[in-house]
Amino acid sequence: MAELKLIFDQIMHLFEMHVLFRIRDIGPMDLVDILILSFIFFFVFKFIINRRAGSLALGLLFLLIVMALTWLFDMKAMQFILQNFAQAGIIAIIIMFQPELRSGLEKIGTMPISNIKHVSPYTKNASHITSAIKIITETACELSMEKTGALIVIERSTKLGEHIKTGTIINAQLSGQLLKNIFFNKAPLHDGAVILKDFRIYSAGCFLPLSLNENIDENMGTRHRAGLGITEISDAIVIIVSEETGKISIARDGVLKQNYSYKSLQKELASLLLPNESVKNSKSHKPAKNNKKEETPNE
Repeated sequence: MAELKLIFDQIMHLFEMHVLFRIRDIGPMDLVDILILSFIFFFVFKFIINRRAGSLALGLLFLLIVMALTWLFDMKAMQFILQNFAQAGIIAIIIMFQPELRSGLEKIGTMPISNIKHVSPYTKNASHITSAIKIITETACELSMEKTGALIVIERSTKLGEHIKTGTIINAQLSGQLLKNIFFNKAPLHDGAVILKDFRIYSAGCFLPLSLNENIDENMGTRHRAGLGITEISDAIVIIVSEETGKISIARDGVLKQNYSYKSLQKELASLLLPNESVKNSKSHKPAKNNKKEETPNE
């Protein structure tokens, strides 16, 4: 009992020294500092929770707790081992979290211009975007009826140059007939993705990175995994047509939504691609919900 009381007194002493004592000296800038740090932790948690890094982060948190306990109870041997591990731990963490760090930095790089992307050259003309949406929607629905697989990537703020290079450069005007010819079952480029740049068919037969998410439905094929994968590292919008079922899906920000009809697909693309002013002035363009996995009702 005496040992337990000693441990409890030691914990209370540390709490008073490192928590209560500091609370008394908190000023306005400290509150701002805490608020900024809270936002950073929230976005880091939100970013890694559905990725492989989530499990690694839990393991890292466990090691930090163990280190705190060894310091609290003055465990010399454990302190020696963990301190030496920590010296090389930063490099190990960078290596293990490399895909997530790269993805996060790419997203941060596009965030400052996220609010002005609607004034980029290809978004100034709302009628041009509306026409492109109509072509994409009609083509996707025709491919769906024929059960012809398709993977259409719409480039936005994040440039996809390294993925464009893996395919065949076409740089042609957007056309439903050309898209159907590309994805025709016997065509040489039908297995890859078509990347639209400035709403032009810029490259076809492109290879995309597969999703690293381990929680993906096992029934999803390579086409859906590739569609999700490119949206995990960019702000691209991907339209996927299943070759087996003919179902139309949209991937965005690592989230897949399925079972689109002509009407619902057109509304979703309009809400994502049209400038805010055009969306507000249109009765049919309503933002879609961003759930982890959602079945969109046919209309």
